[in-house]
Amino acid sequence: MSETWPAPQCLIFDLDGTLVDSESLCNQAFLDLLPGLQDSVAVLTERYRGQKLASILVDLAARLEAPLSADFELRYRSRVAELFETQLKPMPGASMLLQNLPLPFCIASGGPLPKIRQALEVSGLAPYVGETRVFSSYSVGAWKPDPGLFLHAAAAMGFEPAACVVVEDSAVGVQAAQAAGMQALWLTQDSAAAQTSVTPIHRLSQVMAWLGH
Repeated sequence: MSETWPAPQCLIFDLDGTLVDSESLCNQAFLDLLPGLQDSVAVLTERYRGQKLASILVDLAARLEAPLSADFELRYRSRVAELFETQLKPMPGASMLLQNLPLPFCIASGGPLPKIRQALEVSGLAPYVGETRVFSSYSVGAWKPDPGLFLHAAAAMGFEPAACVVVEDSAVGVQAAQAAGMQALWLTQDSAAAQTSVTPIHRLSQVMAWLGH
């Protein structure tokens, strides 16, 4: 833990790919609805991790060289909800971590609130989070790497940005944390993350160790 930072007082968690294992399901939905896509789930996950859906849809249309249908986002949201209902799991260690965190925490996700709520319910994490500690980009009009969502979450929780620690799995999320003036723990298997100014972790259980518990 860097001595240049104050002691952490609040944790802000990303949701998709950080607390719930949803990235592959979200990208599987693209493959289910767009048979012209030739990529694997793994390739799509790497390409779109943490990205705003509107930007992803623009990229998909460009790659397919054809506009997406007017109702594509609606159909996509519906397919993701179906996959979540039957297949979504919490990330390893997520339940144990949220049960035992010694600090206040919240969730700040780029997804819409109905998606966030479903993910928390299906994964079994909802009882640890409650109703008031969930923040969505759609509510504040700011998507990562813009720091607006994290700044909003910190203010709503009652903490200064420098006192908050963001736990993220995406590069754009880490960039948003840095732009917000917050510490970041990057949940990643990419060894290149060790060369950045953030702290890489490889599993959620390391959060407690990092906090000194």
